[in-house]
Amino acid sequence: MLSIGGFMGMGRPAQAQRPDFCHVPTNEIQLKQQLLVAGVQGDANSMEQYEELVDRHAEFLEDCRQDNWPQNQAIWVRLYPCDARPEVMNQLFDMMVNKGYNQVYVEVFGAGQVLLPQSDNPTVWPSVLRSPGYENHDLLAQAIETGRERGMKVYAWMFSMNFGHSYLQRSGSSQILARNGQGQSSLDYSRQISINGGEVNHEEVFIDPYNPQARTDYQALLDSVLQRNPDGMLFDYIRYPRGSGPDSVAERVDDLWIYGPSAQQAFLQRAQNNSGQDIIVRFLQRGYLTNQDVVDVASLYPGESQPLWQSLEPAAGYGDATTEQRRAYLQQNLWRLAIAHAFQGVVDFLNTAAAPVQRQGIPAGAVFFPEGNQFVGQTGIDSRLQPWDRFPTSMEWHPMSYGVCGGTGCIVDQVMRVVERAANPGQVKPVLAGSWGERTNNRPALESQMLAIRQAAPQIRTVSHFAFSWQEPEYDRQRQFCQL
Repeated sequence: MLSIGGFMGMGRPAQAQRPDFCHVPTNEIQLKQQLLVAGVQGDANSMEQYEELVDRHAEFLEDCRQDNWPQNQAIWVRLYPCDARPEVMNQLFDMMVNKGYNQVYVEVFGAGQVLLPQSDNPTVWPSVLRSPGYENHDLLAQAIETGRERGMKVYAWMFSMNFGHSYLQRSGSSQILARNGQGQSSLDYSRQISINGGEVNHEEVFIDPYNPQARTDYQALLDSVLQRNPDGMLFDYIRYPRGSGPDSVAERVDDLWIYGPSAQQAFLQRAQNNSGQDIIVRFLQRGYLTNQDVVDVASLYPGESQPLWQSLEPAAGYGDATTEQRRAYLQQNLWRLAIAHAFQGVVDFLNTAAAPVQRQGIPAGAVFFPEGNQFVGQTGIDSRLQPWDRFPTSMEWHPMSYGVCGGTGCIVDQVMRVVERAANPGQVKPVLAGSWGERTNNRPALESQMLAIRQAAPQIRTVSHFAFSWQEPEYDRQRQFCQL
């Protein structure tokens, strides 16, 4: 077992404090750590002083955030089994308060695990905390309580269409996964990339958003998280997998992840006559139409003037067009339909997930890449197919503005792309990557990024930083590999 002193003595040295970003003064950070160590070791007087200082810092944070931009400064964090020890959880949240954070986004579903106690986990995913003797320990409830004691709002951050590798253990999961036109799941595709020397995340296992069992499994998780009454819920991975290299742009229907049984069935149901359904089947099977397809479908359904599907109105000149013109017209509109169908699966999954959250009066937010909905060239589109501009305006929008260009220009551009499309710019809450006081991975320090955003979009009231583990990598590793 690693002592609390070991944890506290091995963190990074305190950086220069920035009062305009509500950082706690260095001398008080050190005092708070000393009091916590002494209190854990049995000094009741030190523990009492520690709790008084925690309360004082909560008041300082509230006052400072009201007087300084942004009103809410948030950070993303993953919890580990060792955080079940109160002294470790206390120190973790103290460190976030010290950096001026009054909101924390706690990962409650990610990497195929859930932040629910083993004794109260009705989901198909394993619990993060599986150590003997801790079956009843509720890490999520503990985090919410610890954060609120420090004046912080604690959001539940959840992966969405990425169900994780452990989901493959579920009976019948192969029918639930998203598939492309080669019949590959996202894991199959990742393995192919790996064989070809590309980088791959084997924990990413994407589901078909049209699959009712996937929605049922996710709803069971949502219900359990809502019972803990977090201050908000954030939905991440509201998208499909991203391709590698040239495949990062989808240009053909078989590049799209709409070949799962449920997605295909829903696609066919978009046809509005028999010839429309027949031509959709041919388009999906081959990836394109031939002139012979057009001739065959016309002869099979002579009573129908042309193939029809949702959003396609009968074309006045269709009957007079040549076979080649008809083929080009149908194929172009089927490609548009396929994209719209992929988009709708993402939007419907998000709406279904957010509905019970909003009914309970809890804010719901969507996490996305500003370029995830971008068209490329004349016919291509970002393979993630993340139509954030169609996400509900009643939700918070959290654009991951991770641009790398050596300065702040590309980061601000990403933020403004979302602000300009938002019905309520105040609901845009950018996510930034980096560290305080230092450039990392060719990104400016967080201070520089935030000042640039404030100048470009002062109406923004919330900015978050990804992630605590990036700011404190050594401390994060200690918590991750510590044994209870």
